[in-house]
Amino acid sequence: MTKIYIVRHCEAMGNVMRLFQGSSNFDISETGEKQLFYLIKRFKDIPLDKVYTSPLIRAKKTAFAVIGNKGLTPIDEKGLIELDGGIVEGKPFIDTFKSIPGLADTWDNHPQDFAPEGGEKMRDAYERIWNTVKKIAAENSGKTVACTTHGGVTRCLLCRLLKGDINKLSEMPWSENTAVSLIEFDDALNPKVVFYNDVSHMPEDLIPKRSRLSSFMGGK
Repeated sequence: MTKIYIVRHCEAMGNVMRLFQGSSNFDISETGEKQLFYLIKRFKDIPLDKVYTSPLIRAKKTAFAVIGNKGLTPIDEKGLIELDGGIVEGKPFIDTFKSIPGLADTWDNHPQDFAPEGGEKMRDAYERIWNTVKKIAAENSGKTVACTTHGGVTRCLLCRLLKGDINKLSEMPWSENTAVSLIEFDDALNPKVVFYNDVSHMPEDLIPKRSRLSSFMGGK
C-alpha cells in the first residue's frame, strides 16, 4: 500500500484577520506556532519517505513540523496550492461577499460553482487537486509520504473520495488547522480513506472556533 498523509496548514494571519487567504502568502500566527509544536509530536514516530508541500509559507512551515528530525527536505508542489480567489483574493470575507451579488449564496450553498473573477474555478481546482495527489501516489508506490496543504484543497479531495460528487461539496465539513487525514492507495491506485480531519493531537484551546459561512466571516 502507498500511504499519503494530508495535513492542513497551521493557523495563519489570514485566518485570524478573516481574509480570503487563497493563494496569498500570509505567514503563520502565534497560535499557529503553538499548533506546530503538537504536530511535531504527532509525526515524531511516523516514518516518512517524502514530504510534499504547497509553496505558500503557511504550508511550508507546517511541512517542516511534519518532518521534524527526519532529515527530509520538503518538495514544493504547485498542485497542492489553495484556490486563487481572484477578485476576492486577500480581502475581508464579509466585505467582498456582501459587495458581490450572489457570491455569498454560491460560497455557502453551491461551492462547486464558485468561480471568482480573475481566479480559479472550484471545478478546475477539484480536478487539479485530485490529479496532483494521484500523481504523487503513482510516483511513490509502496512508500509513505505527507502533503501539507490547505483547507479548500483538503475539502475538495475528501469530497471526491468520500462523496464522489463535487455537487456534494457543501456537505463536506472543513478541516481544522493541522488536521490530519490518511489515504491509502493500492497498486491500481484505488484510494481508501483510513481517517480524515483528525485533530486528536491538538489541545482544545488551540482549535479556534470559526464559522466558514459568509455571514459570520467577519467575526472573531
